[in-house]
Amino acid sequence: MAAEKKLWYKQLHWQVACAMGLGTIAGLIGGETLAENIGWIGQLFIKLLKMIIVPLVLTSIVSGVASVGGAGLGRLFSKTLGYYMLTSFLAVIVGLMLTNLLQPGVGFELGGAGSEELPDLTVISSPVDLILDIVPENIVAASAETKMLSIIFFAILFGITLSGLPDKTRRPLQDFIGSAFETMMRMTSGIIHVVAPIGVFSLIVTLVGTTGLASFKSLGMYAAVLLIGLTIHIGVTMPLVLRLLGGINPLIHFKNMVDPMFMAFSTSSSGATLPVTIDAVENKVGVSNRVTSFVLPMGATVNMDGTALYECAGVLFVAQAMGVSMGIEQQILIVITALLASIGAAAVPSAGLVVIFIVLEAVNLTGPQVELIVGAMLAIDRPLDMYRTVINIFSDSCGAAIIARSEGETDVDTVAVVG
Repeated sequence: MAAEKKLWYKQLHWQVACAMGLGTIAGLIGGETLAENIGWIGQLFIKLLKMIIVPLVLTSIVSGVASVGGAGLGRLFSKTLGYYMLTSFLAVIVGLMLTNLLQPGVGFELGGAGSEELPDLTVISSPVDLILDIVPENIVAASAETKMLSIIFFAILFGITLSGLPDKTRRPLQDFIGSAFETMMRMTSGIIHVVAPIGVFSLIVTLVGTTGLASFKSLGMYAAVLLIGLTIHIGVTMPLVLRLLGGINPLIHFKNMVDPMFMAFSTSSSGATLPVTIDAVENKVGVSNRVTSFVLPMGATVNMDGTALYECAGVLFVAQAMGVSMGIEQQILIVITALLASIGAAAVPSAGLVVIFIVLEAVNLTGPQVELIVGAMLAIDRPLDMYRTVINIFSDSCGAAIIARSEGETDVDTVAVVG
């Protein structure tokens, strides 16, 4: 049944779009002074979103896993993991082909961009460390540190165990967790609709006021390659996947995901956008809570198509800038490592820039010169990070829709819901 159409200025995506436009203008006029004065509002908005992530993910996954049950859970998990590996692989291949074809790093000069200060980076040294890091020694500590892979692992085990309990023991706890999940969703909705436009305005003012619009100049070709690659993935690859695997009209799905995509672009965080993504996929796309509560939280952590594409293109860019020729063996290693590294990328802004060092080390691209080049990439990373976050959450939503169709749900993306 079609929802009542809201006036345009009452629709969240238009409110966010206006906030982004006004924030850009205000940032250019007010500069760093305005950014410093109102930047705390954007920080408050992000903190409010981060505040609800852990309880939302815990209650969502536990209730979803417990409702799926044993055989159903195994089937759902296999479909989800298979889909995420497929789309991330397709994204990596797009990045690989474009960077080899356009050669953005050839003739690259650092100039002033190389003076950007690198963050204090902590990287996982090997895939084995990544696997070991998934299992938490203390789930409370993992929750406090927002280690999402550990939280998801614990939640899945808890849900599996809960689903196997006798009905008399299972039902009260499952009802409690379900009620907690509904409470978190209502809290989320309140935060999003009340604070989001103001928070987004502040974030954009801070971005434009402190960096301006000229930071793309020295790295234009590199930025263009990433933008083209990400656009191909969301505009060509994902529509084909929706059609071929789910029989879904890509245009309808795109329209239903407008709100989360605007939110992802403004926050640069799949994790912070997760509450909005869940709301849109359930209430607009039409996927059941049984599927969304399992697929989307996992996707926000392990399905990073945009990040995987970025890591692959970024490493090849560094190699080209240093004049290092990459053979087929090294490029295959880049593909494999980029897939693994993207799984470990936290759902927070610029996480991809941190984990790119895992891929660089895998092909032995290390040293001060590499750090200078990555520093130059950091100078223009924010807008690119905003766009690849859109790709990440769009792929998550496509996965939920495709898997729901495969589970026999027939009301998925049958109509574009406005408002």
